[in-house]
Amino acid sequence: MALNDIVFGTDGFRGMIGDKFDFKNVRRIAQGLADYMAYKSMKAPDKKVVVGYDRRFLSEEFAAHFAYVLKKSGIPVDLSATPISTPAISMLTEKKYAMGVVITASHNPYLYNGVKVKYSGRSMPASMTAEIETHIPKEAVSYSKEDVVKKDFRKDYCSYIKSKYNIGKIIPSINGKIVIDFMNGTAAEVAEELFGKYKNVIMLNTQRDPLFSNVGAPEPVEKHLGGLIKAVKENKALMGIAIDGDGDRFAMIDDKGVYLTPCQIAPMILDYIVEHKKYSGKVVQAVSLGYLTKRIADAKKFLYEEVPVGFKYIAEKMTSEDVLFGSEESGGYTWKGNLPERDGIITALLFLEMCSVKKMKISEIYAQVEKKYGKSVFLRQDYALPKTVPNKHSFAVKIKRKIPKSVLGVKVKDANTLDGLKVVLENDWWFLIRPSGTEPLLRVYAETDSKDNTKKLLDLAYKSAI
Repeated sequence: MALNDIVFGTDGFRGMIGDKFDFKNVRRIAQGLADYMAYKSMKAPDKKVVVGYDRRFLSEEFAAHFAYVLKKSGIPVDLSATPISTPAISMLTEKKYAMGVVITASHNPYLYNGVKVKYSGRSMPASMTAEIETHIPKEAVSYSKEDVVKKDFRKDYCSYIKSKYNIGKIIPSINGKIVIDFMNGTAAEVAEELFGKYKNVIMLNTQRDPLFSNVGAPEPVEKHLGGLIKAVKENKALMGIAIDGDGDRFAMIDDKGVYLTPCQIAPMILDYIVEHKKYSGKVVQAVSLGYLTKRIADAKKFLYEEVPVGFKYIAEKMTSEDVLFGSEESGGYTWKGNLPERDGIITALLFLEMCSVKKMKISEIYAQVEKKYGKSVFLRQDYALPKTVPNKHSFAVKIKRKIPKSVLGVKVKDANTLDGLKVVLENDWWFLIRPSGTEPLLRVYAETDSKDNTKKLLDLAYKSAI
């Protein structure tokens, strides 16, 4: 195989199990990380690596192979004794471990698995993963089973969560039921410890199921949340919460059984932490997220910046600047006082606290935000392409030339090629055309104040791209 056949994408390396993602490639990546650490003189006894894994097929075995290569290379390593969430591994790298590795394919379908690398409480910066790629060898070392120190990190993670929120005070203060869909993912490993004793919490899909039979795929988007929506309606719950396969993404269903988009969730969080926690600072979000957060930042005279898709870009800003809030369209959120990392359980607890403090339903809380900052109707559509687009920037520049001066009767205010092509209109409506880069897919996003207008914008954006 070519030396550059393993490339880290927006958040790690992923592939189909038994195809691009196999034991040999896992050992090659492990060797690349070990050689990188040696090159950077990161071999002291205090520079340990922690290796975790999710609940997918063979994840334990892949993790064992990874840990074996590190140990054989002289890198001190601890292996999780159980499946564990990605945010938990990130938490461990804040102080205890030099690096963290998670065998996971996050929200992808069951056929996939992958490798995420964590560093200083966050996703490893692109500059570091690019350097690791250069150290990945062409051939994998052979594997023989060897004892690696195994530790159960679930209590550590629960202690971290409890240090952030007084769960025993928040949940009993909420007058109504809460439904949490763990989507058969690793966040369920701590579900009983954090939520099990509260009678008003209903937990779905907590069992390990590598096929994700009940949810289709562990991605918290509307098409996978039918069971959660049904449970919210049947139980007349105050809210429904979904957490993805490796525990870092979050989605919400309101008390009326309505799916709230990330473009609606993000401003709810930002408004709350500004108005009730009195936080201030810069607002940073992925280019694919919506305009309500920008309106809040403008109203409060906060700095605002968009970054390419991938939470690692938000994390970079949070470690180097005074960032108040970071968010992305795929359901990742973090704010001051947390790690520069998304965490589904932390986000869920913020919303529970929000309901407790405000004594309001989720639909009422969002209605307040909408009244102050306007309506948001966001849609995303993925289209198959004949082949993968090799150069996203060149693709975007070509499309930019075809964009008219006005769209749907509104003047174009900006057209940027930060990550794909994002066209912003004078009234804040926007669309984004973004090729995958790793798959033959074209992702098209749009946001306006009505479903009809958003659909029109999506259609226009797609026609501009083909």
